[in-house]
Amino acid sequence: MLKPQIPVAKEGFPFIGFMVFITLVFAILSYDLLVWPCLVLTVFVLCFFRDPERFVPPEEDAMVSPADGKVIIAEKVQDDTFTEGEAFKVSIFMNVFNVHVNRAPMAGTVEKIVYRPGKFYAADSARGALQNEYCGTVLQTASGKKIAFVQIAGLIARRIICWLEPGDSILKGRRFGLIRFGSRVDLYLPLDTEILVQVGQKVRAGETVIANLK
Repeated sequence: MLKPQIPVAKEGFPFIGFMVFITLVFAILSYDLLVWPCLVLTVFVLCFFRDPERFVPPEEDAMVSPADGKVIIAEKVQDDTFTEGEAFKVSIFMNVFNVHVNRAPMAGTVEKIVYRPGKFYAADSARGALQNEYCGTVLQTASGKKIAFVQIAGLIARRIICWLEPGDSILKGRRFGLIRFGSRVDLYLPLDTEILVQVGQKVRAGETVIANLK
């Protein structure tokens, strides 16, 4: 029998523990004016690092969303960094109330990890897309398709966490990282991919089918 997954990302434990400690100290000292704001912040941090289980669609060609949030871009682009050619780009913006654990959109083998330090502009802005810090994963699927998913920092996101390394094999829907306090994940897909989402649509990591690979 599988052990139940603790519904909180382990990267959040230090932050949650710190906020609980501060709240308890203020409560013991009877600093009532500080206890309530700290309690609210504790609940916020706990919610931010929540990590619920998801039900991954079994269809082999069904690509799932790598992040919770809202689709802000769905268009053809020239991608010279990750897939090295024309691609269909889908961008998902995560606000501070979304689950921030990221999941693999497809099963496959990691070809390379592309990391670039950068700025911390608003992730849903054009300037943020061009200049912000990012960590991109290039994946070859079992059918030989090349896709990329890119974690992009945002205005208050200061830490991108990616657990993958070149050569790793990963299953669709498996957790691969998170962006601490932010903010956006971009997908670069083959042009013949059947895109199933539209700009403005809300999606859930590991569950929402955003495309079918052909």
